[in-house]
Amino acid sequence: MPFMKGREPIRRTLNYLNAGKLVLKDKVRIFSVNYNTYGDHHAGARDFVFWNIPQIQFKNPEVQVLTLKNMTPSPFVRCYFDDGRDMLIDVDGRNRDDIIEHLVQVVGKTREQLDAEARLRESKDNPANFGYGCGRHCICEIPGQVPCPGTVKLPDHMRGKVIFAPK
Repeated sequence: MPFMKGREPIRRTLNYLNAGKLVLKDKVRIFSVNYNTYGDHHAGARDFVFWNIPQIQFKNPEVQVLTLKNMTPSPFVRCYFDDGRDMLIDVDGRNRDDIIEHLVQVVGKTREQLDAEARLRESKDNPANFGYGCGRHCICEIPGQVPCPGTVKLPDHMRGKVIFAPK
């Protein structure tokens, strides 16, 4: 399989991408990570970029995610909001687990918000559903469908009552 090649191909599986804990707030538009490819105090930021950035991109498709390498003496995360403000988060000397936990607390949605959004997504009524508890009781209420057999008699050829003889 071509997607299972390269360094740590587990990062490209759906199970791994769905396991991400950081779902950014709706106000966040740009998420950038600045780090160096050398130095011990940048090790947590390097691991965070390698392991967690794919999950963040998958969970937040409307957010632009940037990684800027070798441009700063100390690693940091900067979040730009839709009202023009930005927030700097220092990740100097932290490991990747500490970084992700801190980001979930600071710029992530709470568990209650995520649960409420999941309930709203589920409660959207699909117009194709019909029956008890739905918007339509019977499919005959949809324009273009066959009338309800309880109110209008179906034609004989649709009921299987007429046998057609070949000519």
